Amino acid sequence: MKRRKMVVAAGFCLSFFMGTLMNFLFIPGFEHHGERAHRYYHEKQQPGGDAAVRLHADDSPHVETKLEPTAAAGRLPELRLQIRERLDEVLRYRQRRAHWVGTGDAARPLERRRLMDLEQDSDWESYKEIGGNDTYENPGDHPVVSIATKLHQESPREAMLGCGSIDNVTNVHYLGSGYTKAVYKAALNSSFSVALKSVDFGGHDMENCVKKYASSKDCYKLASFKIVKEMTLMERLQHPNILKLYGYCYQDSNDIKDTVTAITELGSPLEMIQLLQTPWEERFRICLSLMRLLHYLSHSPLGSVTLLDFRPRQFVLVEGVLKVTDLDDASVEETPCSPSSPSDCLMEFPARNFTLSCHKGRCQEMNEKRNLYNAYRFFFTYLLPHSAPTALRPFLDKIVNSTGELIWGTDETLVHLEKVLDMYKNGYYLKNNTQTHKTEYKRISNASIAAENYRCWPSYQHDGCMLSVFSAEEAIDVCESHAQCRAFVMTNQSTWTGHQLVVFKTSAASVTEAPGKLTYVRLGTSGS
Repeated sequence: MKRRKMVVAAGFCLSFFMGTLMNFLFIPGFEHHGERAHRYYHEKQQPGGDAAVRLHADDSPHVETKLEPTAAAGRLPELRLQIRERLDEVLRYRQRRAHWVGTGDAARPLERRRLMDLEQDSDWESYKEIGGNDTYENPGDHPVVSIATKLHQESPREAMLGCGSIDNVTNVHYLGSGYTKAVYKAALNSSFSVALKSVDFGGHDMENCVKKYASSKDCYKLASFKIVKEMTLMERLQHPNILKLYGYCYQDSNDIKDTVTAITELGSPLEMIQLLQTPWEERFRICLSLMRLLHYLSHSPLGSVTLLDFRPRQFVLVEGVLKVTDLDDASVEETPCSPSSPSDCLMEFPARNFTLSCHKGRCQEMNEKRNLYNAYRFFFTYLLPHSAPTALRPFLDKIVNSTGELIWGTDETLVHLEKVLDMYKNGYYLKNNTQTHKTEYKRISNASIAAENYRCWPSYQHDGCMLSVFSAEEAIDVCESHAQCRAFVMTNQSTWTGHQLVVFKTSAASVTEAPGKLTYVRLGTSGS
């Protein structure tokens, strides 16, 4: 029996690796930038005695690439046009009228929404002249955007943070980077950890841009608008499954003025291999969190939002809840189309393609459908059905199949996932078994068993067998299904669904006093 379980587990892991490999080989989007040298500099000791730690760019990328002057000058209008386009995109998000809905995060209402206001007159006029005025020489000499966001906060931790907040950060650790941004973990006041996001001067975007245009200032401006866009969306899209923006900082860094650092909520990376080893209840929570997010994005105040770079590494876990952390490649623009050209609304994925209908010059629900199918191929396929309670599997299989075929939209999919949650929380998945159990159990109040552990899969403990159950009756069913189980301890801990955590034991030889816990021991077994 044990060998059979190992074979099944090995086969499942192999299928997961093959599916993931196919997805990653053909996925549209961005490749992760390879190993690079990332570092931050500790500034000199401050008069108060504390070392101010700030994130700075490496000096080396600031060296202008040696290009022919005429070639570099000829390419600058093209770069500045790209800057203008990114600025316009940020402004469109900022100026869209928001019709706030009940799914937003009511705990963080905004008092004013002036995120990324342009400096009036000179800066805006300079941008309006991009591409048509050769006298636009040094756009980096003046700040193009300033952030003047104020939140109506209900707790000190929720107050908007600024440069003063990160002057004295400690325990700064590099976490990773993509094409544009580098992310660091830092501690504020030695206790509250945050993530700091800034432009990666050694990253793919900056390196390629400087090589092509020979202007680190303009290239930084182009890259920084991705961070500005992300901050804008974090402010406009208030939802429990979107990473919180705590604040921002503009400060000079070497020859670049007003480098921007976003201060956000800190999450842990999403490791799919580890998730496959976690209990089903936690994997279901991740899928439910994702679906609640996608439902919100389909009906957001800005319109239907699609995540163009949709991969597990764009998400993090915060206390078990899935949150999207990367929004710089999000878009609210539905794909334009012509009724006479069906290929305009073709969605291509590694395993299959979909052709959507063209309605009023736009591909109907393409943003929503793209998000949903990506959720299916990266999350639902691997996390939903496996090791789920037997009675719930038909419902979960239907969800997986319907999202894989794009039969349902986000509304229907969320309704069915919430139904599964209700069945699980209320124990409706349990067998209506009126038969008595095979053996009787002795109930010992305020007691636990110190040792006598054995391993099972999946478990909340690596060195034992800890599972969640709806009731003591379900725990007895589990114990009787395990050949080595002779007792179990009902702990005073519960999961996010209210299920109780239970530790299963091989015997009751080491019963100890433990207030709040209940121990059940099989009668007529050794050690009882």
